[in-house]
Amino acid sequence: MKRLPTPLYITKYGKAYVGDSLELLDMVPKDFVNLVITSPPFALQRQKEYGNESQGRYIDWLACFAEKVKRVLKENGSFVLDLGGAYQKGQPTRSLYNYKILIKFCEELGFHLAEEFFWFNPSKLPSPIEWVNKRKIRVKDAVNTIWWFSKTEYPKADVKKVLVPYSERMKILLKNSEKYYTPKERPSGHDISKGFANGNEGAIPPNLLQIPNSESNSQYLRYCKIAGVKGHPARFPKQLPEFFIKFLTEPKDLVLDFFAGSNTTGEAAENLGRSWIAFEKDLAYLATSALRFLENRADKEVKTIYEKLTTQGIRNLEIKKKQFTFI
Repeated sequence: MKRLPTPLYITKYGKAYVGDSLELLDMVPKDFVNLVITSPPFALQRQKEYGNESQGRYIDWLACFAEKVKRVLKENGSFVLDLGGAYQKGQPTRSLYNYKILIKFCEELGFHLAEEFFWFNPSKLPSPIEWVNKRKIRVKDAVNTIWWFSKTEYPKADVKKVLVPYSERMKILLKNSEKYYTPKERPSGHDISKGFANGNEGAIPPNLLQIPNSESNSQYLRYCKIAGVKGHPARFPKQLPEFFIKFLTEPKDLVLDFFAGSNTTGEAAENLGRSWIAFEKDLAYLATSALRFLENRADKEVKTIYEKLTTQGIRNLEIKKKQFTFI
């Protein structure tokens, strides 16, 4: 098996590689990765600048990557896949591609669906324009499906790591449970016991993740502007990979994103003390992602780093302890 090439840049916990993910995944050892999380280019009708496959061949195209993902995942590892919805060409009817992917991955590739999640982005603009804005016969599409796949029925997971704050009403109930709550069987058949009133440092989150994608003045975007380049046009919010990294891994576990783009996943893993690997075929996108890991840099430094990363033969950057050196 070939070894991975020299990374474009290295941080304290991670490594970013430029190349075709189908080839790079073959260079990752078997049963090596704890969590694979990615957001691939969606099966949209219109071609995007970051590249996206047509709906006609999208499912088989993505399945080629999934087969390789299954090989590199540890037995108790997870594969989290974020997919946006799409419409049929020229029709106000929805494509079923994301559900066909779910069926193919489980029934043909042997994955288990550990759980389905839905990412609600309240800041998403109304689309598609034809059916929502012009004809006004559909509401805006603001929810992505997120499939949590696993190799076994019992992948590593711990809800205690992703508890959310109790509501004010729940805080009142916990403070004086005898006044507001009587243990008994409900009409639905659920038996609500005394243990329901025990505090657990937070509430169990639902599988609907409400996370706005409204980044406008982050370090990444500011440094891209300084470097004179555009940021990646299809970034997902850092809170999304953060949730699954906390939920499905432990410190020092390895996280892989094979459609890294601007490497939001790598930044989230870095902040949480997880090792990470990023694959991205577009050199310019991956070079700008290095700007996520720099802090308090002069404009000239930012420009120098980006220019050297995108210059043939001068690509290797080490970023550790907020310092950087070319290696």
